[in-house]
Amino acid sequence: MTPDRPRFALSPLEEERFGVRTMRVNSFERAALPALLAFCRANAVGLVIARCPSEDVASAQALEESGGRLMDTLLYYSLELAKKPQAALPARLRLARAEEVEPLVAIAAESFRGYRGHYHADPRLERAACDATYIDWVRRSVLDGKVAEAVYTCEIEGSLAAFATLRANSPEEGEGVLFGVAPWAQGRGIYADLIRAGIEWCRARGMARMVVSTQVTNLAVQKVWVRQGFEPSGSYFTFHLWLS
Repeated sequence: MTPDRPRFALSPLEEERFGVRTMRVNSFERAALPALLAFCRANAVGLVIARCPSEDVASAQALEESGGRLMDTLLYYSLELAKKPQAALPARLRLARAEEVEPLVAIAAESFRGYRGHYHADPRLERAACDATYIDWVRRSVLDGKVAEAVYTCEIEGSLAAFATLRANSPEEGEGVLFGVAPWAQGRGIYADLIRAGIEWCRARGMARMVVSTQVTNLAVQKVWVRQGFEPSGSYFTFHLWLS
């Protein structure tokens, strides 16, 4: 799902991870800048993570003029499920169990070390803390149904090799949020299988579409999405604005 309308919300998780009071703003608009800065002053915010549609150049420039720095460009792809024939999933895929959280966390640690997202693009954020963001995301996805409604894994010869976290954005739309394949298991088509698992998970819940997103530079996964029938549906700039 593409980001919502402007919302000023403190992010306790990111404050805990990075040691600075952080606020997130989705779908930032230039007209909201005075209110945003006033909120930051009132709440002692040190870091603003703001996204704006890439076609809204005026809003992007307003963030730049205020000292914001571009950290990434996020692309969304969407698949209308009616266009995709139903398919049986490979036997090696199944839903993950809570007791498997640590092996899945270990896959996340390997898969996302130095990942080229907006956290790692910011030189002011500690590298290990950036890596830990994805590790914690997977742990919470497995253990907390409010973070992810389903987590699929792939088992090869008794070892867990990958994960995919899924959530419902609305009754009509599901999202594949975070995917990871262990380095030793790459090149076996597992990622494409996980995407198909997401498609069928959405279909089983009567949803009309599935969405996924990634950085503009992550070409490998976009090629998989296109082969599965996904089409580009939107893009967002991510800015970090430091106020302290």
